[in-house]
Amino acid sequence: MMTARALLARICLMIVLLIAGFSLPSGGYAAEKLVGLQSAPSMAMALPWVAEEARLYSKYDLDFQLVYIASSGIVTAAMGSGSGAVAIVGGEGPIRAFLSGNTDFVFIGSVKNVLTHSIMGKADIKKPEDLKGRRIGVGRIGGNSHYFAQYGFRQKGLDLTRDANFIQTGGAPETFQALASGAVDAASLTTPQDTRAAFMGYNYVIDGRELKPPYVATGFVTLRSVIAKRPKVVSSFMHAMAESLKIMMKDRELAYRLMAKKIGLTDRKVFDAAYTAEMKVLEPRLDIKPIAIQATLDEIAKTDPRAKQVTASQLIDRRFLEEMEKDGTFGR
Repeated sequence: MMTARALLARICLMIVLLIAGFSLPSGGYAAEKLVGLQSAPSMAMALPWVAEEARLYSKYDLDFQLVYIASSGIVTAAMGSGSGAVAIVGGEGPIRAFLSGNTDFVFIGSVKNVLTHSIMGKADIKKPEDLKGRRIGVGRIGGNSHYFAQYGFRQKGLDLTRDANFIQTGGAPETFQALASGAVDAASLTTPQDTRAAFMGYNYVIDGRELKPPYVATGFVTLRSVIAKRPKVVSSFMHAMAESLKIMMKDRELAYRLMAKKIGLTDRKVFDAAYTAEMKVLEPRLDIKPIAIQATLDEIAKTDPRAKQVTASQLIDRRFLEEMEKDGTFGR
């Protein structure tokens, strides 16, 4: 039975698709059409925007529609209900879905295999101990920002049961606004929002730039059933993403224009600092690293014993990465 959250995600997505004049045919997907989901408007998740700007979808014969749904858990629910064929998403949502029995989910690549979130705090919050009992914005429970906050607490010796007061604040932009408005005292933010907060005077209380825990921070996910029915379409999408990453890593000005247009990041100093830091941790060949998935499984296993029964290899399909290695996509 579809959960209320999954149903809501499906309804919202269908409304967006109808407004865009795009419909999902019964019994499957039209060969040239593809619906993709995005769980956060961030620099690491900007590749679909780059592909649109560079007209790569038409190059690869794709009629691509991108839908933003905050939180990897809700993206996963939407995909599981049939409302999306591919996603660029944080790793915890798909992994938890797999553990819950939906083994159709599979990672086919990754943009970023480490978390670089940081917990940013108000002026009076300078060290991890100052976070005890304070309101900490984490986007959504089960998402990347929440995962990092839990990881950071453990790394700094804080007690999640006694010391944590995590508050769901929505997507990445909403979490930043919650911090800026004073709705929360601290927030788990990623690039470029953490850089923006630092320029505004907020403190790096738990600095993810130093911790960099292995984790599928930005992965490409699809369903095994989609691969079985539409391998060429998924391949075309991955080729477009590979080319998009090369463009973004080489063309700083294009990246700046997109960040300004898509998330309102117009401060050039903030952008340059964020861009320089982020490009250092992206995967130029979209490699999905087993260590990143295994680290996520290990962390989840602390509260969900089912994670101990799953290995990283069960969650990975490398066929499209291998295809691009053979056809020279990464060497062009």
